[in-house]
Amino acid sequence: MKLQGVHHVAYRCRDAKETVEFYQKNLDMDFQLAIAENEVPSTGEPDPYMHIFLDAGNGNVLAFFELPNQPEMGRDSNTPEWVQHIAFKLGSMDELLEAKERLEAAGVEVLGPTNHTIFKSIYFFDPNGHRIELAANTDEPGMLQELKRVGPEMLEEWSKTKKAPKTAAWLHGEGEFPGHQG
Repeated sequence: MKLQGVHHVAYRCRDAKETVEFYQKNLDMDFQLAIAENEVPSTGEPDPYMHIFLDAGNGNVLAFFELPNQPEMGRDSNTPEWVQHIAFKLGSMDELLEAKERLEAAGVEVLGPTNHTIFKSIYFFDPNGHRIELAANTDEPGMLQELKRVGPEMLEEWSKTKKAPKTAAWLHGEGEFPGHQG
C-alpha cells in the first residue's frame, strides 16, 4: 500500500456557516464544497448533517460536520486542551507574526509565538473550541535528520521510563544541537 496523502480530516462544528466564515476570514481558506444528507451513508441511520470542506493548501482539506440532532458537542475531558489541535504550516516567521497580528485585530485571543526549537508557533481556538496552531519552521540544517536518527532510541527510552528522553535534550535548550555549526 502506498498512501498518497490525507484526503481530508474531519471534525465536528456547532454551526457550519459560522465555521466557514471564521476560516475564510481569519485563515483565507477557500470553501470548497458542502454535502448534506438526512441519513448517514455508511450506516443508513437517520441523522441529518451538513459536511463542509475547506482548502487548507497544497491539496489538504479540512472538513467539518454540523449535527443538529445530536447532543451538544464537547471534548474529551480526560485530555488537556493543548493536546488535540489542528496545525497549519506557514512559510516564514514573518508570515507567522503577520497572522498573529491579523487574528488579534479580528478579536481572536492568540498565545505565542512559542519556541519549539525546530519551529515556532501560535495558538488560538476556532468558534467550535478546536485548538488551532500556525507554525513556521526554524530548524537548522541537520536537525530534522538528527531527530529522525534518534527517534527509535527516544521512543524506546520513553516506553520504559515515561519521561522525556535525554537523547534530544538540545530540543529543550539543554546543550547544543549535535550537528550545530555555529
